[in-house]
Amino acid sequence: MADLYAASKSGPFILAGPCAIESREIALKTADTLAGLASKLNIPLVYKSSFDKANRTSVTSFRGPGMEEGLRILSEVKAATGLPVVTDIHHPEQAAPVAEVADVLQIPAFLCRQTDLLVAAAETGRIVNVKKGQFLAPWDMQNVVGKLRAAGNEHIWLTERGSTYGYNNLVVDMRSFPQMQSFGVPVIMDATHSVQLPGGLGGASGGQREFVSVLACAAVAAGADGVFMEVHPDPDKALCDGPNSLPLAQVESLLRKLLALWEVARG
Repeated sequence: MADLYAASKSGPFILAGPCAIESREIALKTADTLAGLASKLNIPLVYKSSFDKANRTSVTSFRGPGMEEGLRILSEVKAATGLPVVTDIHHPEQAAPVAEVADVLQIPAFLCRQTDLLVAAAETGRIVNVKKGQFLAPWDMQNVVGKLRAAGNEHIWLTERGSTYGYNNLVVDMRSFPQMQSFGVPVIMDATHSVQLPGGLGGASGGQREFVSVLACAAVAAGADGVFMEVHPDPDKALCDGPNSLPLAQVESLLRKLLALWEVARG
């Protein structure tokens, strides 16, 4: 964990994987491809996928397999690929058992101010990645960082995922990267949730995946330390966040572009 955090402070890194754990087969297929790319391109990569998506648009939306089965699959992904993993938690009591498997605990954007959840995640000693709420200014995240540090954890990432400025739309203010980096933590660009159209399909969220590369490149040029992206072998058949997910076959070309931009942006 310490090596992963040190790497995130010294060079570019990636968080990538399907939105939710759909099946063991999809998880292992996606992780194997991503592990190969991480080795080929010599870039730290964390496999991401959620065992439960608790804030879906509709009560009938697919949420994932649940914590027990989800952690079993994530454990298998780690064993098979050697990749570290990150997954969401929604309740304080989930922190400790999830930390037995996950290298990074992720706090969803809507829960980023929940003090008990933040403290429980921090107390595990794992890296804590907090998505900036769509309703917060970048400088408001200083209080989130303060809660984690007060609980004894200095291994903190913050993730920009866009702000709500209008109905069913999100906008990313590129000034947020240096503003949040001023707190002394790496800042990540969520390139796929930022092109989401929350509730845009009525009973589900829409998305504009054609702009994933545009926003990822813009964020790296603005100084983002890492990039988060939801990827799927066949996004049009994904059970969660397909409209804003990047096809797995397109990941390598985007990573090569981002690495070239990082080299320029970091001088």
